[in-house]
Amino acid sequence: METIFALASARGKSGVAVVRVSGPAAFGAARALVGDLPELRRAGLRRLVWQGDVLDEALVLCFAAEASFTGEDTVEFHLHGATATVAAVIRALSAQERLRLAEAGEFTRRALENGRVDLAQVEGLADLIEAETEAQRKQALRVLSGRVGARAESWRQRLIRASALLAATIDFADEDVPVDVRPEVLALIAEVKAGLSAELRGYGAAEVVREGFEVAIVGRPNAGKSTLLNALAGREAAITSEYAGTTRDVIEVRMDLAGFAVTLLDTAGLREAEDHVESIGIDRAIARAEVADLRVFLDDGGALSMLSPRGDDIVVRAKADLHPDEPGLAVSGLTGQGLERLVAEIGERVAQKAAGAGLITRERHRAAVVRALGALESAESEVVSGHGLEELAAEELRSAVRALDSLVGRVDVEDLLDEIFSRFCIGK
Repeated sequence: METIFALASARGKSGVAVVRVSGPAAFGAARALVGDLPELRRAGLRRLVWQGDVLDEALVLCFAAEASFTGEDTVEFHLHGATATVAAVIRALSAQERLRLAEAGEFTRRALENGRVDLAQVEGLADLIEAETEAQRKQALRVLSGRVGARAESWRQRLIRASALLAATIDFADEDVPVDVRPEVLALIAEVKAGLSAELRGYGAAEVVREGFEVAIVGRPNAGKSTLLNALAGREAAITSEYAGTTRDVIEVRMDLAGFAVTLLDTAGLREAEDHVESIGIDRAIARAEVADLRVFLDDGGALSMLSPRGDDIVVRAKADLHPDEPGLAVSGLTGQGLERLVAEIGERVAQKAAGAGLITRERHRAAVVRALGALESAESEVVSGHGLEELAAEELRSAVRALDSLVGRVDVEDLLDEIFSRFCIGK
C-alpha cells in the first residue's frame, strides 16, 4: 500500500492549514522533516526542515493505524496557512520515496477498505461536508455515526437466526424435529419487516431534508408573489412590476429557513393566458406547484380556479399593507408586515414533514430496503404454506441478507465507489 498525502483543509490563505499523510511510510516521512516525533495522539510543536531549509514551525500529530481515521499510520501537520508554506511542505513530501499525492476521496476510501467506516457512513460524511442547514447537519451526523450499519446488522442477525432454524429442518428432514420452528421464523421475519417498512416510510422525509424542501408561492397575477419572494430572500431575485404577467418562468431562490434547506419558487400568475409565452409560464407554474412539498397561496380576493390548496398548504392574505385591520394571516412583501409570522408558519409545516425522517437518505438505500422486503415477503409466504418449501424460504432469507449487506457496502457496490469518492475533495 502506497503512502499518500494531501492538504486536508480548505485551499487558499488561512490561519491554519492541515496536511495529512497516511500509509506505512507516514512516520518515516514525518521523521525526515521533524526528527523525533511526539507521542502518539499528543500534539507537539516541531520545526519542519527539508534539505537544510526551515519550512515552518507546526503542530505535529501522530496516530497509529488502530486509532486513525484511515486505519493506517497517519501524521498531520498543522501549519501556518500561507499558500507558500503549504506548497513548500507538499514539495518536500513529494520528493520522498514511497509517497504520492492522494486522489479525490482516497483517505475515506482507505477508511472503508480497512473497515473503519461502512459505505453508509461514507455517504453520511459526504452529506456532512455538503450540509447547508442545521437539519442537514444533524441528519448527516446520524448516518455518519454508524446508526444505519448498526440497524442493518441487527436485522441481519435476526435473518441469520431464522435461516439457521430453517436449515435445521432441511438437514434433519428424515428425522423428527422436536420443535416446530415456523413460529419463531415467522416472528423473526415479522420483526425485520416492521423495521424495514418503518425506514421505508421515513425515506421520503429524510431525502427531502438532505435535498431540500420546495415551497411554491402561487396566486393570481399581481398578487405580490415576486415582491414576497424578494422580501423573504432579502434581495431582488425576481422582477416586480405593476403589469400583470411579468413573471413568465419559475424563479428559484434557495435559503436556510428555520434550519431547513428551502427552495422558494416564484411562479407565474394563474389566469387565462393572453399569449402563448404566458401560457407556457402558467403551465410550468402549475406543474411545479403540483409537485412542491408545500404551497403558499397568496389570496388577493379574486377567484383562483386553476389550483386548489391541499390540507397542509398555507393560505395567506396578500398585500396586508392595503388592508391592515383585517384579521387572519396576512403578509406584505412591500412593508414586511406578517413576514415573520409567515416564515414561522412555513418552518412549522416543513418541520412537521421532516419529523418522520428515517435513517436511509438515498435512493440506493431505498432500493436495498425494497429488495430486502420483497425477499422477506417471499420467504414468509413459503414458510406459511407449510409444503416442505424450507429450502426456497432459506434462499429468500439469504437474498434479504445480501440486500442488507449492500446497504452498508459489504457486497455489490464496487461500481458505485468511483462515483462516490470522486465527489470528495483531495484531502478527504
